[in-house]
Amino acid sequence: MRTGVIAKKVGMMGLFQENGDRIPVTVLEIDSTVIDTRTKEKDGYTAVQLGSGKIKEKNVAKPQKGHFAKLKQEPKKTLVEFRVSEDCIVPAGSVIGANHFVVGQLVDVVGVSLGKGYAGVMKRHNFHGDCASHGVSRTHRAGGSTGNREWPGRVVKNRPMPGQLGNEQVTVQNLEVVAVDEARNLIMVRGGVPGYDGATVLVNDAKKRAKQAVGPVPAGLKASEVKEEVKAEPVAEAAAPAETEVKE
Repeated sequence: MRTGVIAKKVGMMGLFQENGDRIPVTVLEIDSTVIDTRTKEKDGYTAVQLGSGKIKEKNVAKPQKGHFAKLKQEPKKTLVEFRVSEDCIVPAGSVIGANHFVVGQLVDVVGVSLGKGYAGVMKRHNFHGDCASHGVSRTHRAGGSTGNREWPGRVVKNRPMPGQLGNEQVTVQNLEVVAVDEARNLIMVRGGVPGYDGATVLVNDAKKRAKQAVGPVPAGLKASEVKEEVKAEPVAEAAAPAETEVKE
């Protein structure tokens, strides 16, 4: 079982396929750094702790400051722990990139839905409402009877009632990965994802589709561009004087 990732919902757009069909996709920007790991010998279970987002040092609580200082990691705004199998533990300090997923793979996305405030039963639970005629007055959108007098003599639990709509954790399962952009660290999934543009979401391999294509194991790590540039510069500088001396 591989680790999931922390991503930011960029927004939605239309993507044209080779056959000309235009499909709606949600663009997700992956931002996940491995902060710490959990092992069975030390903690009793195996997991990977990921961090995402930048945060000012003054806004970090003292316990979290000590946690990051002990691990010699930069403080992160969001910390999430993902359970993994022993063969999928990723070392601390690794950065997971968009190549963690492949085109055609199915994923589950967890996010917080948009809050819509206080709503009635017709909007919140899809009640059809009362009659529009036959003597009905001022109760067209009411919920009707909520309980009986003799039995049960109370309102039963889980009775659909008016209340807050949205602003709750929602999991959308089996979304297809349509495109992967490793250069910009983006993946595009078919369909909608809960939350507003810029919200933090969690992306996991689809749990109900075990026999499907998955990305690299233990994880798709992002290549370090800084190290490549540092190695390339000295070689270029050393080669230039050698050519000049030969010409002279």
